[in-house]
Amino acid sequence: MLYELATLSCPVLGVTKAAEGARRWTGDEDALGTPLGMWRSDIGTIGELFVLRSFEAEEELRAERERALMSEDPFFSRETARTLRMESFAPFPFLPAIKPRQYGGLFEFRTYHLRPGGLPRTLAGWEAAIGPAAAYTDHLVTNLYALDGPARITHIWGFSSLEERARLRAEHYAAGLWPPKGGPEEIVEATSTIAKAEEGWPIG
Repeated sequence: MLYELATLSCPVLGVTKAAEGARRWTGDEDALGTPLGMWRSDIGTIGELFVLRSFEAEEELRAERERALMSEDPFFSRETARTLRMESFAPFPFLPAIKPRQYGGLFEFRTYHLRPGGLPRTLAGWEAAIGPAAAYTDHLVTNLYALDGPARITHIWGFSSLEERARLRAEHYAAGLWPPKGGPEEIVEATSTIAKAEEGWPIG
């Protein structure tokens, strides 16, 4: 299973229209892949729209990427989006495939740029930490590593509120269960965005 995370950067007043276009694009009869979720940024860079899809095979992802690149109106966003970034990812191999689930509507997107050669150590640390930190990692939608560009991972978390997120993080930090051992040492740059789920998608 492979994943695409598309990010549309829009004027603040254009996000709703961009979301409508992206919904049409991913549901088009020519579209490939399985739509999983759509979110609009709320804390962080304002005006961003995230669209996550899964693909059974690399050929499907490539064909869908080509459809977007060759389109004069990809994601039906030409009138609304300033930029469109499409990233290809593979999941951490020990994590289950993303499944439809309602987390409560509030999500965190965290991206870590890693030192060269930092992915194997990051994977090992996460694999060891997932089980002991189950009360926290139950809120992990997925963790993905990029297949192109600079070495980086993007993990998505789902919560019912900022308070729930803060409480779980504080409890697991205090208990020494998080962050994964060896993981932070490989990070050279980190970003975090809080986003709200759009209604009517499998992940919300």
